[in-house]
Amino acid sequence: MTPPLFHDTVLIGICTFRRAELAATLASLAGLTPCGLPVAVAIADNDAQPSANDLVSAIAVNHPLQITYLHAPQANISIARNALLDHARATGARLLVYLDDDETVEPDWLMHLVAAWRDADVGAVLGPVRAHYHPDAPSWMDKARAHDTLPVFGPDGAITSGYTCNVLVDLSNPAANGLRFDPVRGRSGGEDSAFFASLLAAGGRITFAPLAVAHETVPSDRARLAWLLRRRYRMGQTHASLIVQGKPRAGRIRATGVAVAKALACGGLAAIGAVRPAWRNRQLMRAALHVGAAAHLGGARQIEIYGTAPDRSQTEPRSGPKGS
Repeated sequence: MTPPLFHDTVLIGICTFRRAELAATLASLAGLTPCGLPVAVAIADNDAQPSANDLVSAIAVNHPLQITYLHAPQANISIARNALLDHARATGARLLVYLDDDETVEPDWLMHLVAAWRDADVGAVLGPVRAHYHPDAPSWMDKARAHDTLPVFGPDGAITSGYTCNVLVDLSNPAANGLRFDPVRGRSGGEDSAFFASLLAAGGRITFAPLAVAHETVPSDRARLAWLLRRRYRMGQTHASLIVQGKPRAGRIRATGVAVAKALACGGLAAIGAVRPAWRNRQLMRAALHVGAAAHLGGARQIEIYGTAPDRSQTEPRSGPKGS
């Protein structure tokens, strides 16, 4: 199979699923500071019906960037993400930037992502996502920055995982060759963690552009501790599924013991800081992550947040909601 021929161009890819906020996302892209490269936009609609087509078509008429609509159903985020991957590779866009359909960006956002890519030999560049809350959200959430998205750094300072809500991927990097999002994870979430785990395992590196800021407003149904705990539990399940791949039974048992110990330690810290809601709830969120890891290692079923996962062999975009 002939490898794709890439050009130094940028494709901003946005997966959407019945979100009116997509209009604000696209409006923020209209005011981007030039990054020195040609830029285009593609929307992958994950709804069974092409429900975003009319909105995208109307905005595209007067938008300064070329916008392409892709119908990538249904209710499986990996299918939508893969549709954007395929479109980028087919059009020769070397840099694929993933952004969520409920986010807005600052004018210099893309310029900072591209500048960080130019300055380092990396497969991907992460930017931060800053959460904003409605007035009725609990005050501790803003103090704890509970919904912000930031990289995870290892002891050596290297980034150890990735996410798709604000990231630039160099598709010409050898570590990205042939990478796809797993449809089996496309209903449970964690497809982005698995994608970047594969990139790192192939020798790719990830860097951080702290000034490439995206913003999101947290909806009221997500501004709840219960939602955050469930999300962290699912993240723990994903993390465990990645770290035990190829390990023998003894390795799984050790990992389970470590996860249980960490969960108990976080629970203890939460109890000690019970009168400080921001501290207490951050520890509870950490505990939920480790409980999720232990549960997965113990054979618990993976939480599904998008619907029915296809068979693992179905890796082609079938025509897919937003990841978390």
